[in-house]
Amino acid sequence: MNLSQLRAVVAVADRQNFSEAALALGVNQSTVSHAIAALEEELGVPLFVRGRRGAIPTPAGEQIAEYARQALQLLDLIEREANLHKSSRGGKIRVAAFRSVATHVLPTVMAQFRQRFPGVTVTIVDCPDEVRAEQLLRDGRADLGFTYLPTEADFEAWEILRDEYVVLLPPSMALKSDRLTWAELAALPLILPPAEQTCDVGLHQHLTAHAGRLNIVYKINQDSTIVGMVMQGLGVGILPRLAAEPLPEGIQVQSLPVPYERVIGVILLSTALHVPAVFAFLDMLKQVYQLPTTSFPHSANSTTLRSV
Repeated sequence: MNLSQLRAVVAVADRQNFSEAALALGVNQSTVSHAIAALEEELGVPLFVRGRRGAIPTPAGEQIAEYARQALQLLDLIEREANLHKSSRGGKIRVAAFRSVATHVLPTVMAQFRQRFPGVTVTIVDCPDEVRAEQLLRDGRADLGFTYLPTEADFEAWEILRDEYVVLLPPSMALKSDRLTWAELAALPLILPPAEQTCDVGLHQHLTAHAGRLNIVYKINQDSTIVGMVMQGLGVGILPRLAAEPLPEGIQVQSLPVPYERVIGVILLSTALHVPAVFAFLDMLKQVYQLPTTSFPHSANSTTLRSV
């Protein structure tokens, strides 16, 4: 069964005449007759009753012609959808992003992208961390995503921003000096993300290397929960600045004695076939954040989160 046979069945059923069907399809009558005969042989049932009055669909022919008509309509929709994606005038882009990026990075870019490409739908695929974002791209469930840099070699990546880890202190807490010391930090009751989380392994290593033994009283996954607990005076939190915002009024913010940051980047799977709208969205990101035209280098000497 092929498209020419489906088109022939529909044309003959609509006109109940082989000659008129051939004229509508732009072929000769023998081509239409051969296509119908071959399909009847393949299906094992007659589709039309031929006679002086033309070609009358059999009961099987009527139903099969309707199915063929629906199949051709769906094929037309497939072609139209593909053309929309190829032209950047329509279609959908799926962006994998964790919360702080979805909150602070994407809205500005999406607003400008929508003004320029109103027919393209941008969908945010929520993910708990950067590892999940990378896997979504590998699985084909997202077109581009955000992660910490450097990333794996199968991605092209561009640095978006650097997000400093900050110390969050309750409104009522007083320090001995304006600048926090490692000794003070080590003595404070700390609320931290678990060290088992991939994105926070480097943070715990940085703190241990500089402060030694820590007084960790709570390990909490959710950034907003950590902020709420600090606000209630349950301890001192350490979070990336973007993850902590918006901060409640009164919470004190200080830098670590030796600053630490995460490098956030946008990635594309280098082996994937991308439609033009994906590159248009990437170009918009580059424009908003003034990104370099070349991708982020994959270097064995680089670290995902850098101390400064």
